Amino acid sequence: MNREQLNILLADDDRDDYLFFKEVLNDLQISSNLIVVNNGDQLMETIANKTSQLPNLLFLDLNMPRKNGFECLAEIKRNKKLEQIPVIIISTSYNQKIVDKLYETGAQYYIRKPTKFSEFKKIINRAIELALQKEIVQPSKETFVLKVD
Repeated sequence: MNREQLNILLADDDRDDYLFFKEVLNDLQISSNLIVVNNGDQLMETIANKTSQLPNLLFLDLNMPRKNGFECLAEIKRNKKLEQIPVIIISTSYNQKIVDKLYETGAQYYIRKPTKFSEFKKIINRAIELALQKEIVQPSKETFVLKVD
């Protein structure tokens, strides 16, 4: 996996979750340019107006103001310029119908946010490794939800 200066975009309106995520990246010693947006409109403006390189990965929270994660995911996957961005959903809740809908809409992976730092670190590292493999393809439905081993 190429871990040279990853452009990671985090769309999450919870400041504590952002700080937790940033700490995980620092702890994993991942060379990254982390951009954080805190609502769906800001996310879509950020990636739609990108004249340079798009993010290597987008970690997307479902419950955000203005435009939620579902709406953003659908918009991204309908756009030829943006559809190749690997989108990893992160959420505090788990509902099988919602997870199925996210899979059908084209999300790369789904992560239920663990509360322990060590578990969050493992799962974010695994998500980055999986999503950045050479061929970015959606996994089988059975491996769509990432869990801590």
